[in-house]
Amino acid sequence: MKKLFHTLHLWLGLASGLLVFIIAITGALYAFQEEITGIGKYHYVEERNENFMLPSQLSKVAVNMLPGKELHAVKYNGKTKAAEAIFYGYNPEYYQIVYLNPYTGEVLKVKDMNKDFFRFIMQGHYYLWLPPHIGHPLVASSTLVFLIILITGLAIWIPKNRKALNNRIWFRWKKGTKWPRINLDLHVVGGLYVTVFALIFAITGLVWGFEWFSNAYYQAAGGEKSLAYTEVLSHNQGTSSTLKVIEPLDKVWMLMQREYPDAASIEVHPVHSDTASIAANANQRDGKYWKTDYRYFDQYTLQEILTKNIYGRFKDTDFADKLMRMNYEIHTGAILGLPSKIFAFLMSLFIASFPVTGFILWWKKRKKK
Repeated sequence: MKKLFHTLHLWLGLASGLLVFIIAITGALYAFQEEITGIGKYHYVEERNENFMLPSQLSKVAVNMLPGKELHAVKYNGKTKAAEAIFYGYNPEYYQIVYLNPYTGEVLKVKDMNKDFFRFIMQGHYYLWLPPHIGHPLVASSTLVFLIILITGLAIWIPKNRKALNNRIWFRWKKGTKWPRINLDLHVVGGLYVTVFALIFAITGLVWGFEWFSNAYYQAAGGEKSLAYTEVLSHNQGTSSTLKVIEPLDKVWMLMQREYPDAASIEVHPVHSDTASIAANANQRDGKYWKTDYRYFDQYTLQEILTKNIYGRFKDTDFADKLMRMNYEIHTGAILGLPSKIFAFLMSLFIASFPVTGFILWWKKRKKK
C-alpha cells in the first residue's frame, strides 16, 4: 500500500504540479486584496450631518456615466465611505463600478474592474486565465488531485521507527547542511505541518469546483436547504398597474437602513423584469460576509418574500448553512480577520513550494538512477 501511495503521490504531483503552483501563488497574492484596493482616496468621503441621496438618485448619476450598461446594484458603505454603483453584464462581458459621494452624488471614480490587478489574479486562481468553461474544470480537477496528493503524502510520511520519526517532525539543520537535505526537509517536515491547512484550502475550493462535492459536503453537515441560488419572483407580477409602488428601490433601501442602522454596508438591487423581486442585503457591523442578511421584496407591494435556499436571513440559518456561508472567508483566511489572512498568505506560499521541492527530489533521484 505504501508503494502504491508513493507512486500515486509522485505521478499525480508531476502531472498537476504546475497548476497547483499557479493556484496557490495566485491565492497568496489575493489574500490582501480587500486591504490594498481600499487604499485609494476615492473610497472615502467626509462625513456630513445630513442624509444620503436615495438609490434612484445615485443610479441616475451612475447610468449617465455608463450609458447602455445594466446597473446591478447600489451599495452604501457607511458614513465615511463612497457609495458604489455596480454594473455587471454578459455579451459583451463588463464589470464596472462608479464610486459616488453618497451625500452629493459627485462621481469620485469610474473603475473598470476587468482591468484591476486583483481581478487578473482572481481570474488566474479560478480559471488559469483560460475561458471559464475550460479553466474552471481544470482548476477543480487539479484541486481534487491535490487533495489525493495530500492524503497519499500523509500515508507516505508515517515513519517505520522512532529514529525516523525524530527526523520527520522537525528541521534538524546544522551549519553546513547541504541544499538537498534542506529541500527534503522542506517537502517532508514542512509538508506535515502545512497539510492540515492545505486540506482546508482544498476542501473549501472543491465546494466551488464540483456541484456533487458541494451537495455532499452540505448534506454531511446536516444541511437540508437548496444550495442553488434561484431568482425570487414577485407574487403579483404586475397584475394591476394600480398596485405598483413608486420608487420601490428607495423604499426598500429606507426600510433596510431603518432595520440595520449599524450595518457595515447595505446593498439594493434594481429589478430588470416584471416578475423579479427587489433583492437587498445588509452586511453586519463586523463586516463578516457570512453573517449577511439577504432579503427579497415584492416590487409591487413591498411585501417580503421568504426564500428556501441558504441565502436568506442570518437568524434562520443552521450549522450547515453557516458552514457554507463561511466557505469564502475560510478559504481566503478572512474568517478571523487580518491575523488569519497573514497566516493563510504564508500557508499558500508554502503550498506553492510543494510542487517545486517535490520536482527537485524526483529530478535528483532520476539523475542518480
